[in-house]
Amino acid sequence: METSYIFWLMAVMAAVFVGLGKGGLPVIAGLAVPSLSLFMSPILAAGLLLPVYIVSDIFALMAYRRDYDKAVLKLAFIGMTAGVLIGTLTAHLIIEWIITLLIGVMGTVYALKMLLEKPQGPRLNTQKLNSLKGYFWTTIAGFTSFISHNGGPPWQIFALPLQLPKTVFVGTSVIIFSYVNFIKLFPYIWLGQINLESTYISLFLIIPAAAAVYLGVRAVKLIPEVLFFKLVTWALLLISIKLMLDGIRASNLFNTSSVT
Repeated sequence: METSYIFWLMAVMAAVFVGLGKGGLPVIAGLAVPSLSLFMSPILAAGLLLPVYIVSDIFALMAYRRDYDKAVLKLAFIGMTAGVLIGTLTAHLIIEWIITLLIGVMGTVYALKMLLEKPQGPRLNTQKLNSLKGYFWTTIAGFTSFISHNGGPPWQIFALPLQLPKTVFVGTSVIIFSYVNFIKLFPYIWLGQINLESTYISLFLIIPAAAAVYLGVRAVKLIPEVLFFKLVTWALLLISIKLMLDGIRASNLFNTSSVT
């Protein structure tokens, strides 16, 4: 495994992204795997960062343990579990660039829809929970989280319209993804995505990740609620566009070179 100074710099940055995201800053944890993918395959990067996600989850749970929506969590536990199970059983069949591209397209379309809609005034939690929609998007979120820790966009598509209060939105997200990261640990070990060498690196990366969780929690408390959800939507758009570009690049669809 690559252990150059540049690798360690990017690895620490990826850990900070994980911590800030777990602290509640919008979708920023989605940048972690792409950062490390400059040095290793996305699958290996996902395995390396999973222990970092799990330890960061512990710190985030301490901060948001009282802020959650029980009905949303009950639904999400079922959908996310199904998604991880599907990911485990189909890991050998998955064409990763197709999944990355599709999630990017869905997130981009939804974020643009949110940004182009006229402001609705004060946010009120009046949106009825649609179980069918919830199971669909949380299953996709569990699946894509298993593949590359990119469950954020499908989760946002489901959770943002619910108009939960800021801290409840963050707390519910923290709890459900803490659960998903924990249950992913066992199939990751089974599939060989976590090994002794990657664990040593992960242990070091836990330190900057834990510090970044605290910074993320502080930032969420300071950001006004309307601005926070605007940032969430813009972050969803940006990360979704990046996922689209990653998928297109990995597909070689526009490779103009020809065999002569």
